[in-house]
This record gives sequence, C-alpha cells and structure tokens, in this order.
Amino acid sequence: MASVKKLFLQILWCFSLISLSSQTRSHYSFVVREAQYTRLCSTKNILTVNGNFPGPTIKVHRGETIFVDVYNKGNYNITLHWHGVKQPRNPWTDGPAYITQCPIQPGKKFRQKLVFSFEEGTIWWHAHNNWIRATVYGAIYIYPTKNTPLPFPKPDAEIPIIFGEWWLNDVNEVFRQSMETGAAPNISDALTINGQPGDLFPCSMPETFKLNVEQGKTYHLRVVNSAMNLILFFSVSQHNLTVVGADGMYTKPLTRDFICISPGQTMDVLLHANQEPNHYYLAARAYSTGVGVAFDNTTTTARVEYSGNYTPPSSPSLPSLPDFNDTQAAFGFITSLRSSPTRCPVPVPINITTQIVTTISVNTLPCPNGRTCLGPNGTIFAASMNNISFQIPSIDILKAYYYHINGVFKTGFPRFPPFLFNFTADSLPLTLNIPKQGTKVSVLNYGATVEIVFQGTNIVGGIDHPIHLHGFSFYVVGYGLGNFNRSRDPMNFNLVDPPYVNTVIVPINGWAAIRFVANNPGVWFMHCHLERHQSWGMDTVFIVKNGKYSNQTLPPPPPDMPPC
Repeated sequence: MASVKKLFLQILWCFSLISLSSQTRSHYSFVVREAQYTRLCSTKNILTVNGNFPGPTIKVHRGETIFVDVYNKGNYNITLHWHGVKQPRNPWTDGPAYITQCPIQPGKKFRQKLVFSFEEGTIWWHAHNNWIRATVYGAIYIYPTKNTPLPFPKPDAEIPIIFGEWWLNDVNEVFRQSMETGAAPNISDALTINGQPGDLFPCSMPETFKLNVEQGKTYHLRVVNSAMNLILFFSVSQHNLTVVGADGMYTKPLTRDFICISPGQTMDVLLHANQEPNHYYLAARAYSTGVGVAFDNTTTTARVEYSGNYTPPSSPSLPSLPDFNDTQAAFGFITSLRSSPTRCPVPVPINITTQIVTTISVNTLPCPNGRTCLGPNGTIFAASMNNISFQIPSIDILKAYYYHINGVFKTGFPRFPPFLFNFTADSLPLTLNIPKQGTKVSVLNYGATVEIVFQGTNIVGGIDHPIHLHGFSFYVVGYGLGNFNRSRDPMNFNLVDPPYVNTVIVPINGWAAIRFVANNPGVWFMHCHLERHQSWGMDTVFIVKNGKYSNQTLPPPPPDMPPC
C-alpha cells in the first residue's frame, strides 16, 4: 500500500505541474525571412528565423507555458512544429501543415502557444511543411523546475551540437524535382554542425565550430539531429560520451565511445574534458543501411580545443566511428538506453486495450499516363503504413474533426497488416510494391492504453526508419531483427525501465514496440522522420476522443488560426 500511495502522490505532483504551467507567460518573436548565406561554397538566400541559421534557442523551465509570435516575412507558406512538446489539450498550435493547421501565408502572423508538461532536457523546433525545415530549426532547452537539482552533477557549461544537411542548390528545388519526377531526391552536399560542415569541407575551414574547454571540467552537449534524411554516428576523438537524456526526458547514464542518433531525436550528453590539453575532433557521419540507396557519405567535424600552453597538431585525429552500414553497432546503442525514475515516471502501460501492428514500407506507384517518371523501372517512389500511402488533404484534419467537415479524412486505419507474408524476405513479389492511397486515421478512446508494433519490410528495399509521434512520449518496450512474433517476442518486453521517448528507430528489416496512454485529446501526426519517406506517404494520424471531464476535452481553436 505504501508504494501505491507513493506512486499516487507522484502522479498528483506531476499533474499539479500542468496546472501551474498556466501561471507562466513568456513571449518569443520568430520572424521567418530569407537571408543571404555565403559561408558554404556559394552565396544564396536561405529561409531563416530572426536571421539566424540555426535558428534561436528557446529556454524554459519544466511545466511552463510560453507564446511564440511567428511572423512569415518570407516567400513561402510556413508552419513550425515544437518537436517533443506534448501540448496537452493544445493540438491547435502543434504545427504540421494540413494536419493541425493550414500554413502561415507570406505576410501573415500566428501566435503559437507552447504548453510544456513533463519534458526536461533538450528537444527542438522545426518547420513542418515540404522541405523548409532544412534551414528552419533550432533547439529548446528545458531546465528543471526552480530549486530542483539536475539528476547528475551540474556541468560547467552547456553547448549546442545541432547536426544538419546542406545542399549547394536550393533545397526547395530539390524537393520539387523529386516530387515531380517520382525519383529519390538528390543527396545533400555536406553534413553540418551548428551550420558548418567543418575542416574536411574546403569552404568552411575558417568557420569550423569550436568547443573551447578546460581540462577537468564537464560540458553538457545539447545534441539535436535535424538532418533531413540521415541517421548519424558521432564521437569525440579519445573521449567517451555519457548520455543522460533523450527526447526531453532524463535517462540512466549510458557511457559509450560513439552515439547513434536519428533525425528527430535529441540527446543530453556529458563530455568530460579529461584528456591531455590538445585539439580533438568531434565528428559525425551517416549510418545508412539501404542497399543501393545513395546517401551523403561526407564527414562533418567540429574542434574540441583545450585551453593552456601547448602546440596543437596541424590536423587533429578523427575519432573511430562504426562503418556506415554497421547495424549491430547502431542496434547495440539504441537498445541500451534506459529510462530514469528520478523525474516523475509515468508508469509503463501493462493492461493494453488497443493493439496495432503496422508495416512500414518503401513502395512504388505506377507512372501516370503522359509523364516521365524516374523511380525504379519508370515508377514513382512512395511509402506506406499498413499498405496505405498517406495523402495530405487541402484542409487540416484537426479543423475537419472539430467542425465535423466531411470528406477530408476517413477513419478505419488498419490495426493489422492487410497482407501477411515474410515481411523481411530477401526477395518479395513485385505485386506487393503498390500501396493504396488515402487519408485514413485511427480513432482512439480517451485513456486507451495503446501498444504499436512497427514492422519494417523489405518491399522495394529495407532501411532503418525513425518514427515520430506528435502529442505524446512513449515507452519503447521491445526491439528485434526479422519478423515480430506475437507469441514469443512480448515475453521479452522491457516493462521495468524502457526508454521514454518521442522518436524510435525501427531497425532495418526488424521491428520496434511502443506503449503509451491516449490521454491527450485532439489530432496527432505520426510519421517517419526521414523527410523523403514522410513526403512519400509513411504517415498516419491518431484522433484521440474527448474524455468525460472538462480537463479531458479539446478546447476551441485560437482566434488567429491561419486560413486554408
């Protein structure tokens, strides 16, 4: 009984934080506009926020509520998503275009409310329409509530490490050509750290990002992978890295000589400056497993420079990183993360009321008459969940749901794969390549305990998929390679200390299982965070119905919602 009472008091304390959040009202202004950027081999205009690339950092305390006034002074429609902010009862300002809002048009403004609840550590924000997020992104630092200590010794400084991808050409043109021809998009020309590709890219040497450190001190690296299409390995030469947080939740410390992080994921990492004073490289490069899939195989670097009197090398040594297709290295890292009970744990759901198994596949569609298509064998690349390639509507789904507008979406997203076969076989019939197309959503009762198993397939070609769910964090209770076995694999689920995250890497030709409680009413997007797969249709939507009480009900929209 004592343990039950303790858990009940913890939950009450957590919900009190949500109620307290309404007392905090900080404001940020984000001005989206084009700015000239001249540092990476070419001079061109890119879309920025407040003239910065990466964009400004938001800093808040756990449980606060803030407002961000977004002014679109660019030439493109824009939406901004606050990745990892659960937004309890507030999907209206979550941000994905045509899912929870229509875009902010050029010359218009939208005030977005950010309701923080249990998040703590590092998350991020980014554009969420087309490929605009290639240059429109930034970090969010969430500190503990005031007078609450960190669950690890306080670092001496905090440093953003934001990975990205850079195209010498206009990235909007790269996206347009891909969608028009049906081909895979051109790969990026460089990987970046805080907007710079580093010493190995000839145009960036004077601008390489530098971490100035003192021997004996500890540095909190706030790591964000904002790359468009690449999971990354990264490391610091001759140093270990200790992960203490992931996706806005502190974790049990995990010390490794390299880290694997996917697009959408964030990590809080401690770097102990415990080596001889010198210059060392922080380096990152792609982890890419798709056979025959082109990817940016460059290496991006930053310099870790110790203070003191010494003669630095002309070129620091690079850290040893796993091979680009080392699945065992990546799988070993991602399956080692564990949640920490020190910050108001939400119990792992045990009694599951809603079970979903969904395949996630790369597909092809036939080329329409009169077009020349450049996908495999003259087709168009597509992607799907449970054999449905998601089609983005022209009116946002949240508005259609709230105002009962017919014809925008259909319910009935399958809760089990419509076709059963050896999902991960080396050779699969071509008849499996073509998915259905539609805007199908899954409706969840308020309070449902949900388990989703993501099953990767080898249709067209297998690859790792980082799947992100808006509006929730979830427990990753299991991973595996090959086909999920419904009778055997759940026996090995981790129901004690699984990681509590918002983005999960589903391994190539493997599976991952997540659990969460559907206690956030509204409309919530779920999609692959490889941007090409999201563009091709590896998406779906959850509609969580209202609960019985007023604090479990979706409120009306704000008055300045952008029109369609």
